Amino acid sequence: MRTLSIVAVCTINLVIGVRYCWLICRGRISPALAMWVFFTVATVGSLLAYLGEGLYSPLDNILNTADIILVGTVAAWIAIYGDRSTRFTRFDLGCLAAVIAIVIAWAVTRHHVVAHSAIQAILVIAYFPVVRRLWRAERNTESFTMWIGLMVAPVFSLLSSQGVLATVYAMRAIVCTGLLLVLMVRAERRGRKGQLRPSG
Repeated sequence: MRTLSIVAVCTINLVIGVRYCWLICRGRISPALAMWVFFTVATVGSLLAYLGEGLYSPLDNILNTADIILVGTVAAWIAIYGDRSTRFTRFDLGCLAAVIAIVIAWAVTRHHVVAHSAIQAILVIAYFPVVRRLWRAERNTESFTMWIGLMVAPVFSLLSSQGVLATVYAMRAIVCTGLLLVLMVRAERRGRKGQLRPSG
């Protein structure tokens, strides 16, 4: 079961990463570089805090480990092939500063659980811009395939997760992506209603 979990999570993240990078190269999406850099820093900090909490290996929290590779690759891809006009917003800079401060505080105090919990809270906050956009959108602007994959991967990771912190990481991901999928369905319905509405 552990092997199945690890292979499934890695495969899903690989497919998501390849698809996302392909969409960036084709110019079909223009994701914000700042947000993906932020996710990279946050996931690295989360895994470091997890590994410091107990005698765990990166495979014991496979979702966090695979996420680092995914978000790091996407961030690099956006920097190389993406829309270079994308700028860091004050929100992005604030989140990055908060995560870096947490990682530094963790390195000094070695309070792994507190640092890990704080980073999970910031990762939740990082979804707010997407939630806000989808709530106001007249049509769905996100990919169902991508976000379904990002919700399925943590489900599989629970089969091999070791320790409370790994479970918290996976559950946070499931809840956040689940909420986005609900909002995407809502936006999709609003878009269809708009197309059916008679003009003039």
